[in-house]
Amino acid sequence: MTARNALMLAGTGMLSEVAQVLAGDGWRVVLPCRRYSPLPAPEELISASAPPGRASHARPDAFPDPGKAVWVEAHWDRPRELARKTEKVLTAPAGLLVAWVHETYRRSVLGAVEPLLASAAPVVEVRALADLGRIPDEPDPLLVGHPTQQVLLGSVSEQDPRRPLAHDEIVDGVLVAVRRALAGRHSSLHQVGQRRGLPVR
Repeated sequence: MTARNALMLAGTGMLSEVAQVLAGDGWRVVLPCRRYSPLPAPEELISASAPPGRASHARPDAFPDPGKAVWVEAHWDRPRELARKTEKVLTAPAGLLVAWVHETYRRSVLGAVEPLLASAAPVVEVRALADLGRIPDEPDPLLVGHPTQQVLLGSVSEQDPRRPLAHDEIVDGVLVAVRRALAGRHSSLHQVGQRRGLPVR
């Protein structure tokens, strides 16, 4: 049986925990980025199929039929080359796209990899609120025809606005969006953290 392919576009190590969780759930995760980054150990993670808010960590044997992660050396400023290299290692059209790409390259990179996705494959896209002129009221998927969970990152924590948004909070927020995407939910927005000096929505 061919493994499900997931495509993850993010800076080196930025969403490695999400990649490992997907691999633990049986996905074959393809990771195009500049540098190789080892993934966390499975015992440190929670399954992507676990209900939101579950605090217990997964055991190493808790993931049946584990998948794997495949690194592809690629660069955002060469989107067509990135797409060609990625296509060579995909064993089937990607059934999930998780993307956290700098605004400068967002349209060109996501446009280049769109043909590599399965029809109507869900998308999880991470963007920084600081890069947006305003907080949108509705999701605005870049890839039409692909239901998109958009994760909007603030600069400070919702739990304590005196400190920056923590990496663990980002990972938790992205995993919630991944669960919604895999559950077949319609496009929606998910704000994680808040802009400095502004109340939480």
